[in-house]
Amino acid sequence: MGTRRATLFKGLFTAAALIAGTVTATPSLAELKGLEIIAPASPGGGWDQHARTLQQVLQNQKLASGVQVSNIPGAGGTIGLAQFVTAKKRNPAILVGGQIMLGAIVTNKSAVTLDQVAPLARLTGEYTAIVVPADSPIKSFGDLLQKFKADPGSVSWGGGSAGGSDQILAGLIAKTVGIDPAKVNYVATAGGGELLASALGGHVTLGMGGYNEFAPQFQAGKLRAIAVSAPQRLPGTDTPTLKEQGVDLEFVNWRGIFAQANAKPAEMKELQEAVAKAVASPEWQDILKQRGWIDQYQPADQFAAFLKEDRARIEGTLKDIGVTK
Repeated sequence: MGTRRATLFKGLFTAAALIAGTVTATPSLAELKGLEIIAPASPGGGWDQHARTLQQVLQNQKLASGVQVSNIPGAGGTIGLAQFVTAKKRNPAILVGGQIMLGAIVTNKSAVTLDQVAPLARLTGEYTAIVVPADSPIKSFGDLLQKFKADPGSVSWGGGSAGGSDQILAGLIAKTVGIDPAKVNYVATAGGGELLASALGGHVTLGMGGYNEFAPQFQAGKLRAIAVSAPQRLPGTDTPTLKEQGVDLEFVNWRGIFAQANAKPAEMKELQEAVAKAVASPEWQDILKQRGWIDQYQPADQFAAFLKEDRARIEGTLKDIGVTK
């Protein structure tokens, strides 16, 4: 009887071990299903690129399945923000945003603010390139400053939405070189394709945006970068910095993602873990290098603290440059 019982237990143990081994060997299912990523801007710009890159990495790393990107452009991201806040949630959803949105909320007196969403993660930073058409008579940032100082209104600064990072940088440049920032002739666009068309068509004296957004046009010889807001020249480029050209200024535009404020704790945890794994992956890190994005990842709690500080800084800067009172 004892021998029979021992044999039985041995058989059960072996079966249990086989089952456990089978379970362990089975690939884990995607953690997020039907995730929607809102890019509150037109296709082609920085927010859209971040949304589609995150979509690619989440799916390739088996962290999510059926990920969709939706573009809702307008008003510096505040239209997309408003729709994100008021939408009835069917699937998990996140919103891409950044420094531009902070300025646009103030400038547009938006009724919806980032207080109504949940910070999920800061992702990247990007230095701003100042570009001119390849056939522009402006060959350097020195040429631009000469024209700007002689007649500030004759220089049109094309960039993203009103009150956003591009307008803030234009105002800071003016202030640094001793020109009243209120005299900056800033031409706001919806970013992405609209900004590119304005720059290529010569509808503005210069264009401002993330270096990577203009990269294909640099390679095609259609645009020329005359300055970059980085502390030193970007790897693989010969574009001089603002500092090299006598403007003692550095500037970085950050991007991050937000969840809906009413997301359940379990869903927030799932989103946070998926994003943390995505940005730690070699695939994400390789894309950062390819696109020239700076890794500025912060998890939700750190990102929330950063947002509070940056919001105060942006609001103060907009007052300094005369955009708001």
